[in-house]
Amino acid sequence: EVQLVESGGGLVQPGGSLRLSCAASGFPFSVYDMKWVRQAPGKDLEWVSSINSAGTVPLYANSVKGRFTISRDNTKSTLYLQMNSLKSEDTAVYYCANRNSRGQGTQVTVSS
Repeated sequence: EVQLVESGGGLVQPGGSLRLSCAASGFPFSVYDMKWVRQAPGKDLEWVSSINSAGTVPLYANSVKGRFTISRDNTKSTLYLQMNSLKSEDTAVYYCANRNSRGQGTQVTVSS
């Protein structure tokens, strides 16, 4: 059974940082491209960032480029998202996903 378990969300002030983690199991993590997506209240699901299976080619939405960094540790089957200079518009539930499955998500709230 595929499992994707996100953690690391929380409440942070504007300008702050958070690091999200996604522990993967039930599939060969090291051969899958992975991504982070998010959904803000009342809005559609939005792609945030992707990374190839080797971890060498990160891609970012324009809205987070220069502020977020995606990475992975294939030895730990874990995906990460380092989020810096957070803005109120980054408030959303963040999900990690492969091409077939998505986790339950972790809430990120940016507010003073």
